Amino acid sequence: MWIGGVRVIVLDEQRRVLMVRQHHEGRDIWMVPGGGIEEGENSREAGAREILEETGLEVELGKLIWHVEEVSEKRGQRFVNFFLASLKGGRLHLGMDPEFSKEDQVLREVRFMSKEELEDLEVLYPEYLKDELWRFLEEDYHGYNAFKIRK
Repeated sequence: MWIGGVRVIVLDEQRRVLMVRQHHEGRDIWMVPGGGIEEGENSREAGAREILEETGLEVELGKLIWHVEEVSEKRGQRFVNFFLASLKGGRLHLGMDPEFSKEDQVLREVRFMSKEELEDLEVLYPEYLKDELWRFLEEDYHGYNAFKIRK
């Protein structure tokens, strides 16, 4: 049985990417916000909900840019959809993951990061955010013009 997830790429006016630092298995991992798709919701609904829960921001999901599948003995069958999104509102702050108690939260930090900052990270998921994301944005979105913050 497949388990679905979603990750959302949000750019700010300085073309920085919204990132969250989570703590898993004794180490910190930087990633774009997202999480599991819950019963009765689709990927887009899950993405918007996850962004709001983790960062306090409201977004509108746009183009699906990657669909990543994993089949492993340890984790089973999983897929993650990666979307681009534009900001609609809200105030950036570190949220909470409702799946965990207050004492067991995995979220540690939330902030926008530049391409150079992403390149310097030791642990980034997925690793191709360091290069493939920027190539995609330059080629398909002509310098990020398609996803500006709505005023």
